[in-house]
Amino acid sequence: MAPCEPLSGDERARLLYGAHHDPHALLGAHLAPGGVAFRALRPFARSVAVTAEGLRAELYDEGDGLFAGVLPLPEIPGYRLVVTYDDAELEIEDPYRFLPAVGELDLHLIREGRHEELWRALGAEPMTHAGVAGTRFTVWAPNAQGVRVAGDFNYWDGTGQPMRSLGGAGVWELFLPGVGEGALYKFQITRPDGSHTMRADPMARRTEVPPANASIVHASHHRWRDDKWMARRAERPVHEAPFSVYELHLSSWRPGLTYRQLAEQLPAYVTDLGFTHVELMPVAEHPFGGSWGYQVTGFYAPTARMGTPDDFKYLVDALHRAGIGVLMDWVPAHFPRDDWALAEFDGRPLYEHGDPARAAHPDWGTLEFDYGRTEVRNFLVANAVYWCQEFHIDGLRVDAVASMLYLDYSREEGQWTPNVHGGRENLDAVAFLQEMNATVYRRCPGVVTIAEESTAWDGVTRATHHVGPGGFGGLGFGLKWNMGWMHDSLVYVSKEPVHRKYHHGEMTFSMIYAYSENYVLPISHDEVVHGKRSLVSKMPGDWWQQRANHRAYLGFMWAHPGKQLLFMGQEFAQGAEWSEGHGPDWWLLDPSYSAEADHRGVRDLVRDLNQVYRVTPALWQRDTVPEGFEWVDGGASEDNVFAFLRYDADGSPLLAVSHFSPVVRHGYPLGVPARHTAWQEVLNTDAERYGGSGVTNPDPLKAEAVRHHGRPASVTVTLPPLSTVWFRPA
Repeated sequence: MAPCEPLSGDERARLLYGAHHDPHALLGAHLAPGGVAFRALRPFARSVAVTAEGLRAELYDEGDGLFAGVLPLPEIPGYRLVVTYDDAELEIEDPYRFLPAVGELDLHLIREGRHEELWRALGAEPMTHAGVAGTRFTVWAPNAQGVRVAGDFNYWDGTGQPMRSLGGAGVWELFLPGVGEGALYKFQITRPDGSHTMRADPMARRTEVPPANASIVHASHHRWRDDKWMARRAERPVHEAPFSVYELHLSSWRPGLTYRQLAEQLPAYVTDLGFTHVELMPVAEHPFGGSWGYQVTGFYAPTARMGTPDDFKYLVDALHRAGIGVLMDWVPAHFPRDDWALAEFDGRPLYEHGDPARAAHPDWGTLEFDYGRTEVRNFLVANAVYWCQEFHIDGLRVDAVASMLYLDYSREEGQWTPNVHGGRENLDAVAFLQEMNATVYRRCPGVVTIAEESTAWDGVTRATHHVGPGGFGGLGFGLKWNMGWMHDSLVYVSKEPVHRKYHHGEMTFSMIYAYSENYVLPISHDEVVHGKRSLVSKMPGDWWQQRANHRAYLGFMWAHPGKQLLFMGQEFAQGAEWSEGHGPDWWLLDPSYSAEADHRGVRDLVRDLNQVYRVTPALWQRDTVPEGFEWVDGGASEDNVFAFLRYDADGSPLLAVSHFSPVVRHGYPLGVPARHTAWQEVLNTDAERYGGSGVTNPDPLKAEAVRHHGRPASVTVTLPPLSTVWFRPA
């Protein structure tokens, strides 16, 4: 063994400081004058030797953890390093003898912002590379002077594991032999100003349990058993199918349960109540539980609070095998400023916009993504695909879409800059949402995307290639939350019955625009927190009247055009607001509780609403076309009555009548289609088993040839107090 030519002062300094773009050019084995030069960077080692084909040669100690030497060999052999510390001797593979473990096609797609499976190219990937087991680490950090891998496998000192920059893509890569699943890691980044920062992996597929925040090397071993569900979920378009959603916050639905324990309880509960889908509030990792998941730091990792990524897959699998679709809230509108996460990730604005006025979200103290940057848009589009493809998620409800669409969202005059056309639309966000929707629908048949969008933006659920009056193509969502219906109808039912006639139009106004988009009617978590009160507590009157109003409102909601969404706890008329600290008040359903029957009755109604809904195509098949709805009487303000017909594709009707007065109305005439001679009550929210007064229409109602409401025939019904009643032709 002969000494190596020493590194130049600059090369040595940059390597040791973590600011070298190509450590593989200095470390490892290279042909050199006199043979093959070997160099290793092993901080704290007493000595390093090379073993190859029966020989062992000690490298010269160059100081600062550098060891080097030249062997008189004609070519680079297969070799290993023997590293001796004060208390141990290890024989290891040299990370710096391997070619890059990420391909040129991957790098090209990353540069173009078109890598639709980005998680396969970036992050930590356990693999066998050149016959050696280990983990490939890759990270996008184009502004960094250098990047090193630090983890529990090197005592969180990345000095000996500098990564190499792979050309103009801004990607840094290092394959570490011997590092496998379960290893904790972060990236140690040298910023442009020379300072260092330790960052969690933006592409981490598993994380520590908060408040700890290291990334974890992960490979999935889950074997899916939902083949039947996946094969048939695209058979019918969502907007023409029954779609009744139970929204829940996983970690507080039954506090303390793991994903696998939830899989034993949640599918059975949702199946019993008859919902077609669950919607999970954000599952992606977040440091602050009080954000309910809406301030995400780990966009590619299910929260570790309830288990591993495979445990979450087990839960999704169990729901699918029970016939229940799984939607999840997805948050591409903003991200928190935690200094170990995405904010100024490599020392400069990277995921956030470079303009501070565009980067800072005025409402939430967070940062907004730079949707105009191809790599950032790719990060988010691939993330949407990731959840649908890897976790079999059936739909993404996209949070806070309005905050993305408008440059002046929550900003005063002078705090925002118009777009190139002088308008307030965020053209980059529009392009991102269109790309995301188009990509998800192309790659994941049967998946639906749902917009939480609270403005009158034109074409939220219009196809991206159809240009509307405003000159924009549609955003491409499948469904949109109907925030107007939610607000107006809650204003109405919160009024005392004697005052409701003055607000009658707030219940009918939704039909003016009902077919402008494909709508979901949401009674979500947002409506039962922060002093807004739970649904039943919004209702006026005594406890009986509150429950009756609650039941009548749910009956109206399930019959109204649009899909349904109800937040946990509201299915049994929980009186208290939701708190993520303790979740629903399940004790209200305990048989030992004196008023248990009051709450069980409401839950029984929700079960029956879903049961009748699912077998009645008139309630869902033509939700998005005017032919599916007709008013019988939308103007009975003095009576607080709303009567309408729903039709399926074959013209079969359902008659829905909501009566929001606390009196019984006998002999109430309603016009009906002439071709049906009798009508049968199929659901009545005032039934005794639901906690009502038991005023019903037990016998079929004979249609008389008496003209009413502009129709040639009519029936005479009894309207129970504070109720919704559904009738079908007998």
